[in-house]
Amino acid sequence: MQGMCFDSFGAAGDVLQQRELPVPAVGSGEVRVQMHTTAVNPSDVKKRAGAFPNLLDAGPVVPHSDGAGVIDAVGEGVPESRLGERVFVYQAQHGRSGGTAAQWVSIASSRAPALPDEATFEVGACIGIPIMTAHRCVTADGSIAGSWVLVTGGAGRVGYYAIQWAKRFGARVVATAGNPADHALCLAAGAEHVVDHHQPGWGVALREQLGGERVARVIDVEFGANLHEVIDCIAIGGVIATYASTGVPEPAIPFRTMMFMDLTIRLVIVYDMPEDAKVRAISDTQQALAQNGLQHRLGYVLPFEDMARAHDLVEAGRTKGCVVVTLPRSAQS
Repeated sequence: MQGMCFDSFGAAGDVLQQRELPVPAVGSGEVRVQMHTTAVNPSDVKKRAGAFPNLLDAGPVVPHSDGAGVIDAVGEGVPESRLGERVFVYQAQHGRSGGTAAQWVSIASSRAPALPDEATFEVGACIGIPIMTAHRCVTADGSIAGSWVLVTGGAGRVGYYAIQWAKRFGARVVATAGNPADHALCLAAGAEHVVDHHQPGWGVALREQLGGERVARVIDVEFGANLHEVIDCIAIGGVIATYASTGVPEPAIPFRTMMFMDLTIRLVIVYDMPEDAKVRAISDTQQALAQNGLQHRLGYVLPFEDMARAHDLVEAGRTKGCVVVTLPRSAQS
């Protein structure tokens, strides 16, 4: 089969190599998926760039956690009824070397849930990290029904879904965005107010837009950079659920201020979510997709030969939507 892999760290164009690889065997409790799409996420480009120095100790890595395709083989203990099932795959390259950037992947059956017919394979590749991260941020700390929820970077790959999840669970949503086009996308996704996060003092400005009210929950894309603004608009007893702090990777925390506000910080990463949270996220996602209840922002859908470009786009940090790569179609040899 054709696969993309790397056996050294560095720039995408230097280390990603298209190779002929063996079709993976199917172990007990596993399914083999013929992949149609694979997604590139920030964690994927960080791994390829060397963020985890021991990653290559066991040999070359086929990257990527997320993708979508069709089950063409099942292992012992997996019902044969799963054969031919459209599925999405998540956390494929977590704790192992075989990810979704290949024509086939074998993986635990639970990591390949059914993909509703209403969703394309391109959308299926967006579920694992963007949709499930957003779901966890919105749902991890109790009901938000009737509360104000702030989503920073609301037009981004996670934020765009967080706005929609918050609306589906009964919240009133506000968001930040950095330009008029993203402002409009946030409103279309369900936000009632949007402020420009490039403007100093946006936390106070947001509070003024809410008539002095403060938000109960914050879904945050840049914890370190946004924290002081967030403190200006979050309520006593509020929760900051954050999944990234790229601009300020080791932020200083105003401990005394936050303590006297009784704030909770929730750190979210899909790989280490509790299993029951993953099950709930998958169920809610399948239901929403079957109802055509989620909007999607596909930034790029690229051919397999453009894998290095896909990595470069994500690594540059300017692409707000999901970056998806299609796999070459061929019969198994």
